[in-house]
Amino acid sequence: MSNDKTTHFGYQQVPVAEKAARVREVFDSVASRYDLMNDLMSLGIHRLWKRHAIELAGVRRGQRVLDLASGTGDLADRFAGIVGPEGCVVMSDINAAMLTEGRSRMLDRGRVGNLHYTLINAEKIPFGDDRFDCVTIGFGLRNVTDKQAALDEMYRVLRPGGRGLILEFSHPVSKSLGKVYDLYSFSVLPTLGRLVVNDPGSYRYLAESIRMHPDQETLRSMMETAGFERCEYFNHSGGIVAIHRGYKL
Repeated sequence: MSNDKTTHFGYQQVPVAEKAARVREVFDSVASRYDLMNDLMSLGIHRLWKRHAIELAGVRRGQRVLDLASGTGDLADRFAGIVGPEGCVVMSDINAAMLTEGRSRMLDRGRVGNLHYTLINAEKIPFGDDRFDCVTIGFGLRNVTDKQAALDEMYRVLRPGGRGLILEFSHPVSKSLGKVYDLYSFSVLPTLGRLVVNDPGSYRYLAESIRMHPDQETLRSMMETAGFERCEYFNHSGGIVAIHRGYKL
């Protein structure tokens, strides 16, 4: 591999080897107020997006779930309640600060026993083949350097019959909404970042990373390339967010 290979970090081009560290710095900065910022940025609507993602995951009692890029654990928390003591949920993140925040939150809620924590790079999942009934990643795929590698890994660790689920910001379906969303993203988000966490730069990056993320059809095609079948997506808020689902048959 050439040492000068680059990838995008928001709108910047950076060496591939540097992207993970830069993303880590962003989330180290915002970890302590991540939940508050989610509520402010989405006006609380992120809870509805996540609720639909939980429903689409189709997780049942006794199953094994891997939640990548768990953040503070909204999805993992719900999954742990669904699978019960007979099941297992692995709550993971590449960022130690985010995982620590999430673990503290789960312990405060009394989530013990079937919930496990581990640092994971989604491009190199440290589990064997065919281990999980469901693998999810919520608002994390756009930060992965090699998205196709992450999708390949999600498929690999799924059991036959398992589901892969991606909840992510996407592309508005209308140009007029897109213009409003751009104005909000590049004006309001950095201002919120400055006022709440004294870090407008991190939220400017988050807005840029959303724009650089593949659109709905492209991501579906990438899932099919990884091996997923019956791939489909569900737009929310006019395409600002999309939930993609595919199966390992």
